[in-house]
Amino acid sequence: MSFCSSSLKNTVSVSNGSDQRGHNHLLSGEIHVIFGPMFAGKTTALLRRVNSESKLGRNVVMIKSNKDTRYAVDAVVTHDGTKFPCWSLPDLSSFKHRFGPNAYEKVDVIGIDEAQFFEDLYDFCCNAADIDGKIVIVAGLDGDYLRRKFGSVLDIIPIADTVTKLTARCELCGKCAFFTLRKTDEMQKELIGGANMYMPVCRQHYVNGKSIMVSVKKVLESHQMQVELVIEKPLVA
Repeated sequence: MSFCSSSLKNTVSVSNGSDQRGHNHLLSGEIHVIFGPMFAGKTTALLRRVNSESKLGRNVVMIKSNKDTRYAVDAVVTHDGTKFPCWSLPDLSSFKHRFGPNAYEKVDVIGIDEAQFFEDLYDFCCNAADIDGKIVIVAGLDGDYLRRKFGSVLDIIPIADTVTKLTARCELCGKCAFFTLRKTDEMQKELIGGANMYMPVCRQHYVNGKSIMVSVKKVLESHQMQVELVIEKPLVA
């Protein structure tokens, strides 16, 4: 067990006490948030941090949303193939029960990937850090393809110890990419996919890309109408 060093000469004793609800408070928890656009290395940063905590002798566990089955069902996987076993869950509130109370008590660090898909993210992080004394490391998207808030990731910033916003490289010019551009014309917020559906872009190419996609869609629709007219036109004998 390690403690932060202090310049104060007075010794502070930490009692093995509990609050009115019977929760032990040996150590205060922490919340660390990693967010950014797609392909920014969020999962890589999460795994790097979790592995570092594990090397320090802490017990770690990883959770991801069961909505994300792109690479594996029971593992968090980066875009370059690095894997880490995980619990794939529909929500976070069920984790303690599924994992087991005794096993949960022994956990020091909880990693959460694709956090934007968990509606109960805020409450879980509060309870895990404030009450249970866990270190919670969260990785997820801050915005959707429309550059609007995605899920509850931004909601936990006020309760976070540290916040890290990562950037990718714009697929069109190589500059820093802060946004995710959807390549398809589907409109739903949750559309899980990889490079076949999304690309990271800078501000200029996000704005230009949206305009280009609208123009291309109009051209394709016009072309489709012309094809349908030709098909419907009766043949002249």
